[in-house]
Amino acid sequence: MPAYPHLFRPLKLPGATLPNRILMGSMHTGLEARPDGMARLAAFYAERARGGAALIVTGGFSPNDAGELSPHRAQMSTKEDAQRHGVIPKAVHDAGGRIVLQVLHSGRYGFHQNIVAPSPIKSGINPNAPRELSAAEIEQTIGEFVRAAVLAQNAGYDGVEVMASEGYLITQFLALRTNQRQDDWGGSLENRMRFACEIVRQTRIATGEDFIIVYRISALDLVEGGLTGEETVQVARAVEKAGATILNTGIGWHEARIPTIAQAVPRAGFAWATRRIKQAVTIPVIASNRINAPETAEELLARGDADMVSLARAMLSDAEFANKSRAGDRAGINICIACNQACLGHYFIGQPASCVVNPRAGRESKLIFSPVKNKKRIAVIGGGPAGLSCAAVAAERGHAVVLFEKAAVLGGQFNLAKEIPGKQEFAESIAYYAERLRRAGVQVRLNHAASQADLAGFDEVVLASGIEPRKPAIPGIEHKSVIGYVDLLSGRAQAGKNVVIIGAGGIGFDVALYLIERSSRSALEGAAFNHHWGISQEAAVPGGLAPAGMAKPEGKVRIAMLKRSTTPFGSTLGRTTGWVHRAELARNAVTMLKGVEYRKIDDAGVHILLEGKESVLPADTVVLCAGQEPKRDLEATHLIGGAKEAGELDAKRAMLEGAELAARL
Repeated sequence: MPAYPHLFRPLKLPGATLPNRILMGSMHTGLEARPDGMARLAAFYAERARGGAALIVTGGFSPNDAGELSPHRAQMSTKEDAQRHGVIPKAVHDAGGRIVLQVLHSGRYGFHQNIVAPSPIKSGINPNAPRELSAAEIEQTIGEFVRAAVLAQNAGYDGVEVMASEGYLITQFLALRTNQRQDDWGGSLENRMRFACEIVRQTRIATGEDFIIVYRISALDLVEGGLTGEETVQVARAVEKAGATILNTGIGWHEARIPTIAQAVPRAGFAWATRRIKQAVTIPVIASNRINAPETAEELLARGDADMVSLARAMLSDAEFANKSRAGDRAGINICIACNQACLGHYFIGQPASCVVNPRAGRESKLIFSPVKNKKRIAVIGGGPAGLSCAAVAAERGHAVVLFEKAAVLGGQFNLAKEIPGKQEFAESIAYYAERLRRAGVQVRLNHAASQADLAGFDEVVLASGIEPRKPAIPGIEHKSVIGYVDLLSGRAQAGKNVVIIGAGGIGFDVALYLIERSSRSALEGAAFNHHWGISQEAAVPGGLAPAGMAKPEGKVRIAMLKRSTTPFGSTLGRTTGWVHRAELARNAVTMLKGVEYRKIDDAGVHILLEGKESVLPADTVVLCAGQEPKRDLEATHLIGGAKEAGELDAKRAMLEGAELAARL
C-alpha cells in the first residue's frame, strides 16, 4: 500500500496507463536554444523519469518564428528540429517514463521585433507592441501548431502540451483584454475560442487517437478583462470536445498583479479553481502552482480537486520526488522553497535553470558526485547553506566528514529566513539537509565553535563560517534604540512602533515584511490570501478579481527604509519575486529614502541629510541591515559561502560552491 494512495493510483489514458498521478510540469530551462541543449535536456528529463514522474512536459518550443520567446531559436518547426529532439524522448523512455513536448506561441509576450497577437495591443511587461494577425495568418498559425505536434510525434514524444495559459497567444485570443477583433476570430466567446479549439481538433486528426494532447488551460486569469469562471468552464468543455486528452491548469497571466508561484502563495492555493474545471468535464484535470509536498498533493486529490498534480520546481529540487513519496520517505524529500532564484531567475538573465537547494539540477551531465577512491578526513566549519551542501555531498561520496557548528541548531542564515512572511519553506531545507547528513554518517558537533586545535589531523578543512553583520560608522550607532537584524529575526530583540531600517537590500526588505506581518496579520493562508490580494472565487467575476480590490493594510507600525546609494529600491531582488515585496511595502506606506547621508542616532531618532536638507526621522527602533563581512577566524584549505565572499547574502552561490567543492575533494 503506497504512503499516499490517491497519488499512486494508476491513471488510464488513451494509449497509455500512467503508474501514478505526478506530472512534471513545464518550465523554461534556458537549455532549449543552446548548442548542447538537447543532450543536457535528455539527461535532465531522464533523471526525473527515473525518479518516478508519470509524465513529463518539456519547456516551451515555438511552432514558428513569430512565436519565439526570445531572439534565440527554440522551435519545433522543421524535420531537423525533430531529429535533434530525438535524444530527449529516447532517454526518457529508456528511463521508464513518458514525455510530451510543450508547444508555446508567445504572442505579444515575445521579446523580439516580430511579435504578433489577435489585436495590436501592447503588454505592460513588454516594450514592443505586437502586429495584428490577419485571418489568413491565423489559419497558418493553426497549421503550424499542428505541424509542431506531428514533428514531435515523429521525434518520439508521447504527445504535446498546447500552451494556452499564462497570457500567451492562445490566451490572448480568448480574453477581451487582448482580443478586440470584429471578424470570426473575435467578439463572442464562441468566436474567441475558435483558435484554441481548431488547434486541438486539427492536432487530434493529424496525430491519431493514442497521441496525448494536454491542453494547458488558464483556470484563473487574474487580470482585468480576463475570462470569468463560467467562461473558463465553457472553454474547457469545448476543448474536451475538440479532442484533448488532459486539461492541465495554469494560474494567472504574467502581467497579473497577484503572485501565483512566489513564496507568498500558500501551498496549493489555487486548487479551488482547478476543482471548478474538473466538475465540468470528463477527461482528467491537473492541478498546479505551489504543490511542493506529497501530503499537499495527496490532500487535494483526496478532496477531488483534480485527477493529477503538476510539479515543476519541486522536480528541480528533488528528481526523486515521486519515488520517495511512494516509499513514504517524506524526510528524504528536498522540498522546493519557491525562491525562484536559480530557476526562473536564471532564465530571465539567459542562464540555464538550476535550483538553490539542489545545485545539481540542470547540471546532471556536468556536476557528477562519483564515489571517492581515496577516503579523506574532512572538517567543515559552519552549518549554514554552504557547509550543509559541502558536508552532505562529501560524505555521500565516501569521505569521513565532521561538521562543526557553534549554534545549537543547523541552518545558519536559513534560520532567519524562515521567520520572514512567505519564507517558512526554508525550514524544510534545514530539516532535509540535517536528515541527509545523518544518513551519510556526518559527525555533527553542535554548540561547538571550532578552534584551530580541533582541526589538527584533518586532510581538508572547509571554512563555511558565514558572515558578520556590518556595523556602519554612524555617530550614536551604540544607542539603545539600535538593534541588528539577527537579533530581531531570532527573537532576541523586539521592535517598537516607529522603525527606521538602515539598508535596503534583500535583508532590509525582509525585515520590513517581517515587521508588517507582526504588526498587522498572521501568515496568509487560503481565504486570507485571496482577501489580501483581491481574488474572488465567484464564477461570474471577470478574471477572478474581486470588485473591492486588495484588502486595506492594517499595520500599526511606521517604517522608514534608508540607503546611501541612489539605485532604485529593490533592484537586487529577484525578477519574479521582487515585485511582490515592493508592492507589499508600498501598500503598507513604507517610506523609502535613497541617497541618504547619516548624521547621527540619538533619542530623537535618525538624523539625516537628504538633497541638502537636514531632517530627523523619529525612531524607537533602528534596525541595522547595512551589509555583511566574511567571517574568517580560522585557517582553512578552502573558503565557501559567506566566508569566501559576503556581499548580498546568496544561498544560491553558497550551496553551489559547497557542492562543487565536495565534488572535487
